[in-house]
Amino acid sequence: MQKKIIKVNGQVIPEEAVQFEFERLARFYSEHGWSNDQIKANLPELVEQAQNQAIGAKLLLDEAARLDIPVSEPEVTEQVEQIVKQIGGREAFLKALAAQKTNEETFRVQIRQGKRVDKLVAQATSGTAEPTEADVEQYFKEHKSEFSKGEQVLAQHILVTPDGDTEASKSEAYTKINGIRERILAGTKTFESEAAEHSTCPSGKEGGSLGWFGRGMMVPEFDGEAFAMKIGDISGIIETQFGYHIIKKTDHEKGGETDFDTVREQIRDLLRHSRRGEAMTAYVSELRSKAKIEMA
Repeated sequence: MQKKIIKVNGQVIPEEAVQFEFERLARFYSEHGWSNDQIKANLPELVEQAQNQAIGAKLLLDEAARLDIPVSEPEVTEQVEQIVKQIGGREAFLKALAAQKTNEETFRVQIRQGKRVDKLVAQATSGTAEPTEADVEQYFKEHKSEFSKGEQVLAQHILVTPDGDTEASKSEAYTKINGIRERILAGTKTFESEAAEHSTCPSGKEGGSLGWFGRGMMVPEFDGEAFAMKIGDISGIIETQFGYHIIKKTDHEKGGETDFDTVREQIRDLLRHSRRGEAMTAYVSELRSKAKIEMA
């Protein structure tokens, strides 16, 4: 993905924010009927969309802060406790925060900011009409061929990236991920908690989840292992250009033609997402017209 320096009102948007938006887009469209070939064919548009979504996210964050949308302490606490449970308890949670060089107080501020944005988005899309059954059926008729899915895998991963190109840094990274793998296999740690604490991929915050992906969407070494593994297995250590990975495979679909009943709710969600997206595009465009955006 082509890297650009993006500034919003003088503040640089991190590359990781754009990558996160790109991965989320690719995952969303893959889950809603796009084949790997469609994603590749639309790669430049997806990259541009990811960049614009990262800009939009920053604008929304700043606007939600300006409006000082109220978020109660119980709302923040509930979200924090859900995350604590997801990654395997408070000890694992505190270790994950320490690994990210942050603390619970700062994390609660981030949760509050996120909930403010969620409420702002809800306000901006509150008037969006829900798709009717006729809308869903019509979309399926017009896009039936797009719902013939290719083979897909549902997986999580943990990535440890060496600090540099030296043999010492590579050896250190390998030793670290090997220790992670051994703890998971021994049952002393969960895959999700280890991903949250140690993975250098943004997906670590979500327990290492990569969602569904088709053949060819990942680098060859990763792709080959993910599709060859059995459901429920933990892979060996895989080296790619990004560093060292381990994979947990949770599901596998062979693909083929899909009938309407199977994809009805997916289409409804896609149309809902599209309509809300249009409402948000208009809202963010208004915010963007008042902001200074720089891309180089």
